[in-house]
Amino acid sequence: EKEIEMPPPYTTARMLDELVGEYLESQLINPGFICDHPQIMSPLAKYHRTHPGLTERFELFVNTKELCNAYTELNDPIDQRDRFDEQAKAKSSGDDEAMLIDETFVQSLEYGLPPTGGWGLGVDRLTMLLADKNNIKEVLLFPAMKPEMDNNTEAMAAMSVNA
Repeated sequence: EKEIEMPPPYTTARMLDELVGEYLESQLINPGFICDHPQIMSPLAKYHRTHPGLTERFELFVNTKELCNAYTELNDPIDQRDRFDEQAKAKSSGDDEAMLIDETFVQSLEYGLPPTGGWGLGVDRLTMLLADKNNIKEVLLFPAMKPEMDNNTEAMAAMSVNA
C-alpha cells in the first residue's frame, strides 16, 4: 500500500529498519531519540529489564540524521551466542548487514564482562550538522571520497573564494 522499496533478503530486522527509516527517522528534524530497539535489530545490546523483546538502546537523531547510537552491552555469553546464531542465519540468507559468529568475543564474555554501556558519535555526521551540509561526502577528510567538481566554473569559483 505504501510502496516502500527494499532489496532482498526480506528479513524481519531489515523490514523493521526500512519502516523505522521511512516513518520515524524521517520525522526527526528537531533533536529526538528512538529508544528501546527490538532485540532482532540490536545483536550486541542487552535485553530490556522491563520490556521483553526489546533492548536497552537509543539513537539520537538531528535533522533526520543519526548522530549517536548508545546501548547497554550484552554480557551474557549464552544470549550473545544465540543472537550471533540468528545473525549468521540472516547473513547466509543474503543480509549483508548481519554479523557472523565471533567466537573470540563470546569466549571473552564467558570469562566475565561487568555491566558496561557505550555510545558512538558520528563525528562526520556532527560536522555535517554544524557545517549545514546534506551530503556526508562534503565533510569527509579523505580527498578520494569527496565529490568531484562538476565543471571548471565551480573549480574557478572555489579557487577565487580561497584566494
